[in-house]
Amino acid sequence: MDTRQGGPVRERLMDAAYAEVVSGGWGERRMADIAAAAQVSRQTLYNVFGSKEGLLQAVVVREVNALLDGVMRVLAVEHGDPAHTVSRTARLILDTARDNPLLHAVVTGDRELLPVLTTRSRPLLGVLGDRIAASLRENRPDLDPAVAEAVADVGVRLTVSYALQPIDPAEAARRVETVTHGMLLVGHREGC
Repeated sequence: MDTRQGGPVRERLMDAAYAEVVSGGWGERRMADIAAAAQVSRQTLYNVFGSKEGLLQAVVVREVNALLDGVMRVLAVEHGDPAHTVSRTARLILDTARDNPLLHAVVTGDRELLPVLTTRSRPLLGVLGDRIAASLRENRPDLDPAVAEAVADVGVRLTVSYALQPIDPAEAARRVETVTHGMLLVGHREGC
């Protein structure tokens, strides 16, 4: 990839899109505007991301991955109950997301932004779920992988829901822990 003027093309494009989202200008921007800001052709932008929505999803996934890197560092020192791990993850994500400019813009922004967390959230949910399930499997090798995946999926969906309709992060985390704890008990009994 091209590394002229500020890094690889993909990163420059995502940086330009990030700036538009946090400035509140995403809805008015065309792909040509974003490509110009990143100093690449519009065709390059389409070749890399396929569409404006694909670019937005990549930017949100990048931001969430960075957020999860921090969460995972915190959780690395905790080797407790898997339900508590999912709860702590939810709490850290909700606390961080509240103050994150990109995620705040997505939740409170225009109609083009919100689907990344709702109706077209598959890439985001996949990244979050995979990372949390991997953490559960790593810290609890005795846990059935299917149970770890299900617990991570439900925990992520609840967390995203609480990010969209906020309540106190501590209360949201407690509720996520209650649900995931119940799933772990049933999964352990049934051998899911």
